[in-house]
Amino acid sequence: MVGAAEEARLNRLESQVDNGGGGAWEYLCLVQKLGARRSEKVLKHGLSILNDPRARSRLGVEEWTLYEQVAIAALDCQQIDVAKECIAALSMKFPGSIRVGKLEGMLLEAKEAWADAEKAYARLLEDSPLDQVILKRKVAMAKAQGNPAAAVEYLNKYLEIFMADHDAWRELAEIYVNLQMYKQAAYCYEELILCQPIVPLYHLAYADVLYTMGGLENIQTAKKYYASTVNLTGGKNTRALYGLCLCGVVIGQLTKGRNKDEKAESPDMSSLAAKALLKDYKERSPEKLSLVTTMMKNMKLIS
Repeated sequence: MVGAAEEARLNRLESQVDNGGGGAWEYLCLVQKLGARRSEKVLKHGLSILNDPRARSRLGVEEWTLYEQVAIAALDCQQIDVAKECIAALSMKFPGSIRVGKLEGMLLEAKEAWADAEKAYARLLEDSPLDQVILKRKVAMAKAQGNPAAAVEYLNKYLEIFMADHDAWRELAEIYVNLQMYKQAAYCYEELILCQPIVPLYHLAYADVLYTMGGLENIQTAKKYYASTVNLTGGKNTRALYGLCLCGVVIGQLTKGRNKDEKAESPDMSSLAAKALLKDYKERSPEKLSLVTTMMKNMKLIS
């Protein structure tokens, strides 16, 4: 994830290069370093260097890194011919390279030659069975072909080896949610919270899944995770505040009419969330305040 300061620096450099101020190579290096996805700009400015023999010669061995960067950008932009030329140059320089082999597989993917891409990756995995990039490409291919079941299978096998890959857990969780396999999605978010307990996004997503699953126990747990999201974001997460309100209402409905000796869920947290929402709307979107006020009154969270 790119930080605010790095993003600002990248934007300044991009503006400078776009306006003819120079620094194209510095910009491309920064894009590469930050892992930013600015394919159109990379393609434009990368080609301007590669097509200039003098500028290209000054790069030394970094010339081949730029060929790779431009090839990937070209694939993103569906400039297949450009990607093909870059990959051909790399293949001539580094024959039999696994790194170049991955690019050749990605080129086949871009052409939607799925069977050929699958064979290419299978050959690469024979020599490098634990290559993370290739294993992830297989997941991407399954998703591109509209086969989420295969994507789930590949991701599960991948996570058996690389259990600390948070992005893979999150991707698997999102696929499970799309497949309405909420119990499995909840497990993925539990793993993410266990590994990164202070990331509010995971608390929020877990709460959403539990709320969707329903049932008193799940709703009560969802309420706790909505509350932790609010806490981790300094009370600024609107979705989590709405979640607290909804959980309070549902819990009240599910516990209504139970034995008096059974302690019902306290509505205080939901009422506080409702007041926080009204305050937020008053400051940031006053034209919608009356609508939200009516909603909260109908939910009996405010008087």
